[in-house]
Amino acid sequence: MSETLPRQDVVDRDIERELVRLDRLADTLDSRFRIPGTPIRFGLDTLVGLVPGIGDTLVAAPSAWMIWRGHKMGVRRHRLAQMAANTGIDYVIGSIPLVGDIFDLGFKANLRNMAILRKELTGRTAAARAREAA
Repeated sequence: MSETLPRQDVVDRDIERELVRLDRLADTLDSRFRIPGTPIRFGLDTLVGLVPGIGDTLVAAPSAWMIWRGHKMGVRRHRLAQMAANTGIDYVIGSIPLVGDIFDLGFKANLRNMAILRKELTGRTAAARAREAA
């Protein structure tokens, strides 16, 4: 019995759909809102992080889910490690009262992680399309 592999355009579409979903999540966590009259953007990560003790832990869950989705989509280990480091830095420094809240305004771990995912996966699908065309 031979196993049929999905066509590359179907895989590309599925990956792109998942990236769009994860982009929305990263935007909501890191840059959904803007301080009026400034270019400063912030998201739920900053708002929920204001709650002492539990805020940063609650926001770590969707960040960890993004890393898990990257793993499921076949992102290489060292890229997943970079994403985990971004999330870890955000969690550890974000847990420090006041300093962490200010840090959250600038670091934006989830947007950084999305840039890693997008670069990794779009590069891979472009290479697969080139191989398929050859």
